[in-house]
Amino acid sequence: MPEVFASLGSNQDREHNIRSAVKALQSRFSPLRLSPVYLSRTVGFEGDDFLNMVVAFETSLSPESIQQEFRQIEDDHGRVRGELKFAPRRLDIDLILYDNLVLKSGPLKLPRSDIEEYAFVLRPLADLQPDGIHPVINKPYSLMWQEYDRDQALHEFPLDFDA
Repeated sequence: MPEVFASLGSNQDREHNIRSAVKALQSRFSPLRLSPVYLSRTVGFEGDDFLNMVVAFETSLSPESIQQEFRQIEDDHGRVRGELKFAPRRLDIDLILYDNLVLKSGPLKLPRSDIEEYAFVLRPLADLQPDGIHPVINKPYSLMWQEYDRDQALHEFPLDFDA
């Protein structure tokens, strides 16, 4: 079965929403592998800091079906969709990798460019899958993290998922 990686983020009632999203994902895609959770500043707007992490799981669902599941979980958490790309979020779940699939047509693009652009996606992915190879760049995620040179500070945030 394909291995799937998704990034999670929240900056509104963030601890509750991250915990709840993980539970919702576990109910659909168990078992999950979880990265550490990181605290990061907002990018592109002023607002409360985000909690971010990456989860991995195996599934036979298509990328489009997985994306629909993610949208439903976001909606269940009160996600308001609007025109602004950079805005506060109750919950954001993005499909970032689907095995080694490279998909460039339609609204879903894989691997997601956020891996290269944002520390809050790359760092937890490198923690979870250090020896995994980016299907386009052809480098391990751990090396991509070592070479990452953008000024985006992250701080590990202990979050108990059994609470």
